[in-house]
Amino acid sequence: MQSISKSGADVVQLKEAVANLPTGNALPILAEIHEALGRLVKSGTTAVIDLGSIPFTGGDEKLLQEVLGEGEVNAVLNALGESFVQETEIPGVWRVDHYDQQGETQSRFIEVTFIPDILRTHREDAVRGHEMLAERLNGKTGADKKGG
Repeated sequence: MQSISKSGADVVQLKEAVANLPTGNALPILAEIHEALGRLVKSGTTAVIDLGSIPFTGGDEKLLQEVLGEGEVNAVLNALGESFVQETEIPGVWRVDHYDQQGETQSRFIEVTFIPDILRTHREDAVRGHEMLAERLNGKTGADKKGG
């Protein structure tokens, strides 16, 4: 019986190759996205697909990226880590990835929506913004009257 010796580099290459083998989950996810996009167009119903809840490898990720592409709009939010929002080339389909302060992936989603929730201004924030702007405008008008 022959003994096969593997170096550390060989083991790393093997692990990387295995990690990039597709699980076959990308196509069902793409079909789910297609169905969700139909519901969005027909009734305005949004959908969120949690990519972290299913086995998903680099190979699956590659196929998803090839099919969905990358659109024109992206945003980075900084709150307890970074969140990246990327429109795909398919209108109504967005990638939303969240990372902790150490840069480790916390969650990965596909959102089928007109605009992802994370980018929407919440009503309470808009109320606060309205008050802030009123204060700033009052400050400007009061300063103008005093100076003029």
